[in-house]
Amino acid sequence: MRALLFTTGSPFARAVRVVLDELELDYERREEITTPSVKQRASATPTLQVPTLWDGDQTLWESGTIVEYLLSSYAHRPKTMPPLAECAFRSEAEWRDKLIFSTIQTFGNAATTISQMKWAGVGIRENGHLARSAEKLGHILRWLEDQLINANSGFFPDRVSMQDIFLAVHIRFVQARPLGIDLRLPEYGKIEKLLERLDGRSSFKANPIWWWEPGVVGYQPDGTPVLMGDGLSN
Repeated sequence: MRALLFTTGSPFARAVRVVLDELELDYERREEITTPSVKQRASATPTLQVPTLWDGDQTLWESGTIVEYLLSSYAHRPKTMPPLAECAFRSEAEWRDKLIFSTIQTFGNAATTISQMKWAGVGIRENGHLARSAEKLGHILRWLEDQLINANSGFFPDRVSMQDIFLAVHIRFVQARPLGIDLRLPEYGKIEKLLERLDGRSSFKANPIWWWEPGVVGYQPDGTPVLMGDGLSN
């Protein structure tokens, strides 16, 4: 039995779903559009966060740990070009790969914190920590741009890495949310080209990142949000 518990709008969960599709692994989708109670979350993970993956006797949470597990546990790589990387961190560049990934996750954590606080009524202009978090995004993008070899490659030569995937889902998350943040993506040509290539992969197309705000209870097939009281159309 393989199952994934996740919330619809989470970029971290989207990255895991992309990797599951890249590996052609079937799984039960335990999707949450709204946040459940603490008791419900605690039954899945002590961190009260999603995604959570069940794979046979293995239960894992934290998106990076889940993807590292998937890459190391399943050797099959479909014939996509470029193919998915064989591992999360290469032995010859282990600390570089880990540093890049942790920096990308810092970007994602900052972005989701801004998003969550916005819907709690606290904006960037009203809170110093959020303002610093928003400023952090640009600094991270500039550093990551310098880590890419050229506009035709991701962070691993001739492979799609989990670093590529997580960066793409975090950036598209910011762009899909009305947060008042302009990432000025055209200034980062190598990153922009990387995202364009990933957007064209079937795994990304099958797992879109949809716009969300409190009150959204579902989505139309084209991704249009359905608000509470609207009902879901067939």
